[in-house]
Amino acid sequence: MKSEIGKSPSNSKLILGGGVFIASVAMQAAVPAWAEEVTGNNGTRLEVTGIASFDEPWAMTFLPDGSMLVTEKAGSLQQVTADGTSHSVSGLPDVDSGGQGGLGDVILHPEFASNRMIYISYAEAGDGGTRGAAVARGTLSEDGTSLEGLEVIWRQQPKVTGRGHYSHRLAFSPDGKLFITSGERQKQTPAQDMDQALGKVIRLNADGSLPDGNPFQDQGELAKTFWSVGHRNMLGIAFDGEGRLWTTEMGPRHGDELNLTLPGTNQGWPVVSEGNHYSGANIPNHDTRPEFNPPEAFWVPTIAPAGLVIYSGEMFPQWQGDALIGGLASQALIRVDIERDAATEAERFDMGQRIREVEQGPDGAIYLLEDGQGGRMLRLTPAK
Repeated sequence: MKSEIGKSPSNSKLILGGGVFIASVAMQAAVPAWAEEVTGNNGTRLEVTGIASFDEPWAMTFLPDGSMLVTEKAGSLQQVTADGTSHSVSGLPDVDSGGQGGLGDVILHPEFASNRMIYISYAEAGDGGTRGAAVARGTLSEDGTSLEGLEVIWRQQPKVTGRGHYSHRLAFSPDGKLFITSGERQKQTPAQDMDQALGKVIRLNADGSLPDGNPFQDQGELAKTFWSVGHRNMLGIAFDGEGRLWTTEMGPRHGDELNLTLPGTNQGWPVVSEGNHYSGANIPNHDTRPEFNPPEAFWVPTIAPAGLVIYSGEMFPQWQGDALIGGLASQALIRVDIERDAATEAERFDMGQRIREVEQGPDGAIYLLEDGQGGRMLRLTPAK
């Protein structure tokens, strides 16, 4: 079932101003955080607490001790405690930072507690001005200051010119398989080309090897790594409580998508879309081509969806099973109610800044990363 979300309600409000400046990642000791309040368009009140600020943060993940790893686009990895104290982690690869590319996602191996292995995605340079996304893994030292034994386990094929639509979001499935979103690099047609790993969701074993059970077994060696095809630029990926994969996808000019991304599906890009080309040229909608998978929800006008979690915590019990999406152009946190394979926007929180990343904390609090220079880490809890 497909539902169009439509325009953002106008009665969301973020109260700002007068707060104490939050801890800079360059500092070695925390300073007092600030707290404000945001009210969603359905009346839900959240307390917003600042934790730290960063230089173009892109992604974050929680460590078992409650601290966080945060990537910065230019190529820095930070470990940050809950009170904002931080230090840099050395041992990162060479990162080609520019445009939409740089250091991207960071996640933990499912057995991190015993092997201390983390995974990062990033943009790397190739020959002749080409570039592509890569995924590497390494061991985080016991003191958290270095990444050791780094090895690249996946690269986008082929490398192409330009610095857009890397996607390179990462997630582990409940059965321990590594999923990678691989954007079509603003080239469009590779999304339908089974000889190119662009515009695809990739499924691998944790060591980067080819697992059993991928859906495209008879369409070439590269296609054996594909889980789904026909994607544009997927900046959110998460599994729900039933082990189903969901992704958020940037539309062209509007038509952003939330997709239930099942094995073997073709999302239809660039043949169909709920948006149009930036030139204004029409793109046929999904309902004109039933062989392609329509989105479970889409947005016109755009929200520019980024980070994604499917909420499972106890702090907001009424949100369990809902999708929480960070909005870039919409500068919002967007909650989407999911009922099996139907999805409908339920509430929107106007954050006043582009939201790059959304994560669920160990206690069920929601953590956000603002986009850009000075982007802040924010902790959201129920307002008292």
